[in-house]
Amino acid sequence: MLEKTYDSAAVEPRIAQLWDDEDAFRAGAGAKPGAESFCVVIPPPNVTGSLHMGHALNNTLQDVMVRFERMRGKDVLWQPGMDHAGIATQMVVERKLMERQLHRREMGREAFIDKVWEWKAESGGLIFNQLKRLGASCDWSRERFTMDEGLSKAVLEVFVSLYKDGLIYKDKRLVNWDPKLLTAISDMEVEQIEIKGHLWHLRYPLEKGVTYQHPIAFDEEGKPTEFETRDYLVVATTRPETMLGDTGIAVNPEDERYKSIVGKHVILPIVGRRIPIVADDYADPAEGTGAVKITPAHDFNDFEVGKRTGLRQISILNIDATVTIKENEDFLEGLDHPAALHGAWDRLEGQDRFTARKIIVEIFEEAGLLDKIEPHQHMVPHGDRGGVPIEPRLTEQWWVDNKTLAKPAIASVRQGRTQFVPKSWEKTYFQWLENIEPWCISRQLWWGHQIPAWYGPDGQVFVEKTEEEALHAAIQHYLAHEGPMKAYVEDLLENFKPGEILTRDEDVLDTWFSSALWPFSTLGWPDKTPELARYYPTNVLVTGFDIIPFWVVRMMQMGLHFMKDEAGNPVEPFHTVYIHALVRDKNGAKMSKSKGNVIDPLELIDEYGADSLRFTLAIMAAQGRDVKLDPARIAGYRNFGTKLWNATRFAGMNGVANDPKFVPETCSLTINRWILTELSRAIRDVTEAIEGYRFNEAAGSLYRFVWNQFCDWYLELLKPVFSGDDEAGKAESQACVAYVLDETYKLLHPFMPFMTEELWAQTAGESRTRDSLLCHADWPAASYADDAAASEINWLIDLVSGIRSVRSEMNVPPAAIAPLVVVEASTQTKERLERHAAAIRRLARVDAIDLAAAAPKGSAQIVVGEATVCLPLGSLIDLAAEKLRLEKAVGKVDQERERILGKLSNEKFVANARPDVVEAERERLAELDGQKASLGVALARVADAG
Repeated sequence: MLEKTYDSAAVEPRIAQLWDDEDAFRAGAGAKPGAESFCVVIPPPNVTGSLHMGHALNNTLQDVMVRFERMRGKDVLWQPGMDHAGIATQMVVERKLMERQLHRREMGREAFIDKVWEWKAESGGLIFNQLKRLGASCDWSRERFTMDEGLSKAVLEVFVSLYKDGLIYKDKRLVNWDPKLLTAISDMEVEQIEIKGHLWHLRYPLEKGVTYQHPIAFDEEGKPTEFETRDYLVVATTRPETMLGDTGIAVNPEDERYKSIVGKHVILPIVGRRIPIVADDYADPAEGTGAVKITPAHDFNDFEVGKRTGLRQISILNIDATVTIKENEDFLEGLDHPAALHGAWDRLEGQDRFTARKIIVEIFEEAGLLDKIEPHQHMVPHGDRGGVPIEPRLTEQWWVDNKTLAKPAIASVRQGRTQFVPKSWEKTYFQWLENIEPWCISRQLWWGHQIPAWYGPDGQVFVEKTEEEALHAAIQHYLAHEGPMKAYVEDLLENFKPGEILTRDEDVLDTWFSSALWPFSTLGWPDKTPELARYYPTNVLVTGFDIIPFWVVRMMQMGLHFMKDEAGNPVEPFHTVYIHALVRDKNGAKMSKSKGNVIDPLELIDEYGADSLRFTLAIMAAQGRDVKLDPARIAGYRNFGTKLWNATRFAGMNGVANDPKFVPETCSLTINRWILTELSRAIRDVTEAIEGYRFNEAAGSLYRFVWNQFCDWYLELLKPVFSGDDEAGKAESQACVAYVLDETYKLLHPFMPFMTEELWAQTAGESRTRDSLLCHADWPAASYADDAAASEINWLIDLVSGIRSVRSEMNVPPAAIAPLVVVEASTQTKERLERHAAAIRRLARVDAIDLAAAAPKGSAQIVVGEATVCLPLGSLIDLAAEKLRLEKAVGKVDQERERILGKLSNEKFVANARPDVVEAERERLAELDGQKASLGVALARVADAG
């Protein structure tokens, strides 16, 4: 006998241990002979990470698919692993070392890396243990790590191969530079933060003898009517400190104000440099003054303008964002005369960028060149780890030729070999790939894959997999060319000092570089392993939309470049990319620590159990729609699990036991043939929904079948059978209930694995054991159909449900017994009324069931099939009082609707209120619309009854 209540805290660890002991999730476990493979690679969580709601949703959906396909007998591999998370991990370890007054630069690279590995061994597996608590059925024996030996081998192979193919190269370009962490960072590691700042309008003097006519008055049509002669240009900027590196002023070629001075020059204040006025569409005549200072070395847009117009690139900040001008060769080159404002350079040299900003504004004001200052709210990019504004920095880095690698990736999706679900996300994929820029893959860190590049004494680069291979290549290179380098290398070789020929590049690779290889590197590539042959290409990738450009795109690029079929054709890493939405709070707001609305999935698991959380996430995971997570919903779905547990317990108390000999087709009772038909329909619906990645529909079908059809109706209708004298009918029903429960556990297992595995074991019958764990049981087949039985019992359910609705709507006291009159009943309906009279009386709380030619006066009416079912209620309720109550309720709803409609029709409210607040009001309006419709039906029935 089952325990009276289900205790998830006791059951879940025990079931998890059972799976571990049985090695239940190893690749191929439970597979049928000759089965096709099914492989999913986990989006590798950061080694620093802990489980958050995004992980919970992502891994729940993956696990639903994986358990489903495993039960269908496929050879399943769910490949787990973690990402080394370069910056995040280095920061964690540095902070821990700083607590002991240790600094990585004092320790040296090797000692620091040893400390990182120590930390990884101690703490790096935290998130995997948390994923196990969620029920993730990965093959944990195959755990991979982006820094392990095998994946490092793959990284070397890819880097060297791409370099030799000309697809990796060094170049000097702008990067996102974190002046706190002193490294380039990816776009993924940049967050935009709104800042209340200023817009400074600065005057740049035109070169001697150059003036132009600037409009100062306009007519009603906006045409200038008055002009003044100016010998300066006004530029507006949010970053005065970068003006030291200005190399041009851009104006729009169609801007009439400045056409006469395009090609002329201004004299850059403080610096004294003569810089050109260029025409470029980037300058917007309607923004600011229409004249834009161009600093190619300190702004991404300016960099592109500079390339188009041939402007110089002058960097005026050090790696820590302090000013460098006095000994900066790029800055000093081409200066024809000293700085126009005496002493300014001394005041600025070595200053932090924000201090320099204040000094420059002061200098402009002192010189009479500060036109005006305006308050200005704007977005400023910050490093998400360092927490300070990033600097676009001109620096030499390693780059990947993204444009070349993008072409096959675009074609794969265009031609349907890889599909996005929902399809709308293809737009994001194409937008990124069709406008793709080179990918900066080098990072100025110590933790990560060190770039396999070595430099000779003259700066010549040698890229090989090992230092020995690089040294061999260097020696061959230098000895083959006459000159001083040949003599230098020969001298080193003669004196047994070949180690002094090369110096290794200190940079490491962007974390996303190794992650891009994940679908095949985790399977053993570049070696030709059995796993690679068996499980590549993988089947489905489940991930969030935010990393389509950073991970999905790059896996497609790398997979198509390196993985080929036997005919040499490129092979995509997966055929489907399922993009799930965000998990938001119950009001639709994005979760963030600053808002205090972050929900910890582990706390929810502690309180409600993993199954309840999983089922909630699945049933709310409609394609393309964010999940608004309310803990109250999780409590509700815990009740769903409790309902199944209690139903199983009720069944056991009524002699229900597993019967391996039960054959559904032998059932004779209509009620049993009905539930078997509905079970087959549920099996079909759940199977098709999971296959179509409609996880919410699958969970919804299960909810309706278990709660409504099985628990509320089937078991209720069987009570007279269990308590009656028909022993044959009772035995058939006991066996049928056991069979339906077994199939239900199977259907629910991908969503609620812990409880269903426990119920499977607890209901094994006399043998006390099952042939297999539930996670390896055969997925149910939708093979039974009795449309006549289904039609009859569903008619009964519709009839009883309709009567109950009328009683509820019209406020009939629960204990009141009403008569029932059926009008225009067909022969079939009359027979059904007779067969099910006892059930109708008991479940609908009616006494006499009469047939009539016309509806009695004062009755509420519903239509069931061809018949009209009437409830004479005049003696049970005060119809006038009920009408008044309903009218008041309608008035209250109307009043609330008008209030909300007023807010939603207010453009200022919709524009300025938080999106989640607006969405909440819209949802409330939809709820009130539903209430009003229901009240209208009830009022109509009262009117008819009167």
